[in-house]
Order: sequence, then structure tokens, then C-alpha cells
Amino acid sequence: MTDIVTFGEVLAEFMALETNQSLGAPGHFAGPFPGGAPAIFIDQAAKLGSGAAMVSCVGDDAFGRMLVERLAADGVDVSAIATRPDATTASAFVTYHDDGQRDFIFNIANGACAEIAPRQFDGVLAGCKLFHIAGTSLFSGHMIDLARQAADRVKAAGGRVSFDPNVRKETLARSGARQALTDLLSRTDILLPSDSELNLLVDIDDDEQAVERALALGVSEIAWKNGSHGCRYYDGATVTHHESFAVSEVDPTGAGDSFGATFCTLRTQGMAAADALVYANAAGATAVSRRGAMEGTSTRAELDAFIDSHG
Repeated sequence: MTDIVTFGEVLAEFMALETNQSLGAPGHFAGPFPGGAPAIFIDQAAKLGSGAAMVSCVGDDAFGRMLVERLAADGVDVSAIATRPDATTASAFVTYHDDGQRDFIFNIANGACAEIAPRQFDGVLAGCKLFHIAGTSLFSGHMIDLARQAADRVKAAGGRVSFDPNVRKETLARSGARQALTDLLSRTDILLPSDSELNLLVDIDDDEQAVERALALGVSEIAWKNGSHGCRYYDGATVTHHESFAVSEVDPTGAGDSFGATFCTLRTQGMAAADALVYANAAGATAVSRRGAMEGTSTRAELDAFIDSHG
């Protein structure tokens, strides 16, 4: 039985080796590294011992084979990842700046992952306890419809939905985008916003009022990520703050996905929220200390050792 399912992009990532390197000029890059927000999420879930499945498409190319093999090696059910011989596996290029900002070029919407078919969900949603939606995957009306349909199927069967909105002002500028995201928010049980994403999503500047709005829409738990400042947790009755672990940052890509996957997976396994948040912070801290988005995922034993060593 599959406990946790997600869908969307699985991609090959190339990282600039020099700080402040322009993506528009010749330079040195490392890669390909396995990446993609939903792929990182499900890889982390599998490493924590839950039955985890990914719904996606890759091209019939070296990138696609590398990505599927990596997920399978980490314990992910890849039976719902289809190979499209007439499409190319998604990719991303990233460069880093001294102020901590990053620039990306994504080839996702025109990649194989844009061609996911509804039937691909049939073999993995039965018995699903948690369906995860990554906002990065909502790049077309087709993908939004897939998210709605899968979420409704899981909730109708008694499962839950988690949502990491990854929303930006540019995203909301697209026609119908805000309504689509609000529709998904009303289907969400566990919300995983970062920084000001929740404020943008509900169009409310005040944090507490934004939380109240999300809870009123039906969200039951909010784990609000604030990077090195830790996270805040809300469930309508409890408000808590959890400090982050101090580490040297090497690569922040994927840290939020590792955090969210750890929290959701451990909650699905029955762990109390306060304890799950400690592990989630440990997962995020571990992720930023490793180069490569999916290289930052951790096993339960690795997280236990990290927490023990950091007090």
C-alpha cells in the first residue's frame, strides 16, 4: 500500500560553481543532480520508511533514466512515472549570489512532466493517506486539474492533502491563478508556506489574520517555514515557534521540500506535531549543508544522529 503520493516535475539540475555567475554568460556548472520539488519531497518520505509513490513523466533519455533509477534506489514507487519517447526530461539551471539569492532557468512546462495523464494515478492512489501538492507543479491548467482531481479522490477515501504553495507575485498575475490556488487551499489539510507566501496567497499582509483565513478555509495544520529563523506552527488551538539548527549553508535548494516531507511523513506515521517539527528542522538544516537538491534528503537514523549531535 502507498501511504504518500505526489505528482509533478522530476528534473535534472545543473548548479553554477562560481558565486554571482550569470546564467547568460559562459561558466562552469556541476550536474546533473536529481531535483524537482515534488521529487525531493517523495524521496524524503521514502527515506523515512513510508510507502511513497511519484506520478510523473520523463523523456527517453539519460536524464530520465538517471532520475527514475535514483528515486527507485531510495525506495520510491516509480511505477507511475511514464517514459515519453517524444519528449525531453525537465531540467533546471541555478546560480547563486553573495546575498543568498538564486536565479533559475527552468525547462519544466515544455518538458515531459507536462504530459502526465489522469490514468497514471489509478495504480497508486488506493489507500493513500496523504497526497502532496507542490506549487511548482501547477504551471498549467492541466496540472491544476490533476491536482484537484487527485486531492478529491484521496480526501473522499479518508486521506489528507498537504500543499506547499511556493507562490510568487508573478504566479498570481496569471489569469485565474489566485482562484485556482484558493480552490486547492480549501482542499488542504497541512499547509507548508515559506516566508510571505501565505500572505500573498490569501492577500492579507498581517500574519495572524492570514493564518485565520487559511484555517477558516479548512486547513487544519500550518507549518510556516522561515529558513534560519525556524518555523511557526498553527492548528487553530496551538501556536508554537521552533528554532532552526545552526549549520553552514552550502546549497539551500530543496531544504523546504525536505522540511515539509519530514513533517508530513512523520505526522502521517502518527508522531506528535511538536516532535515532527524538530525532525523537520533537522531535515532542512541537513539539506542546506549538502550540495545538490536531492542529496539533502535523510534517513531517520541520520536525523536522529543530527539531532543528538546538535543538542
